[in-house]
Amino acid sequence: MLDTKSRLVLSILYQEAKNGNYKIFELQDIIMSLPKRYRMETQTVRNILNHLERQDIISIKYDDEDKFCLCILPFGFEIIENEKPSKITYKEKKQSNSINYPLLSIICFLSSFLAVLLCFFLFK
Repeated sequence: MLDTKSRLVLSILYQEAKNGNYKIFELQDIIMSLPKRYRMETQTVRNILNHLERQDIISIKYDDEDKFCLCILPFGFEIIENEKPSKITYKEKKQSNSINYPLLSIICFLSSFLAVLLCFFLFK
C-alpha cells in the first residue's frame, strides 16, 4: 500500500511519462506539481522516489542532484490504473440510490386498502 504523498508523486510521474520510457524529472517540478497542502521538501520527495524504486514501482536510471531519470514500471501503471475515482457526481449518486417515491406511495396505499377489504370480508 502506498500512502497519500507517494500516490500523489506517482500520479505526477504518470502524467508526464505515460508511455513507459525514461524521462528526466526535476525535483522542483515535482514539488510544484503537488497540491499546496501536500507540498514537501526536496529530501522527502527524494525519499519517496527511492521508496517507489525499492517497491519496483519505478526504475531510476540515474539521479544527479535535483534531476532524476526514471520510468514507471508495469506495477506502477497497475497501481495508477486501478485507482477508483474518488468523486461521484450528483447524478450518479442519485441514480444509484433512486427510489420512486410516487410509485412507493401508490403501492403502500393499495396494499393497505386490500388489507382493509380482506379484514372486512373475513370478519363480517
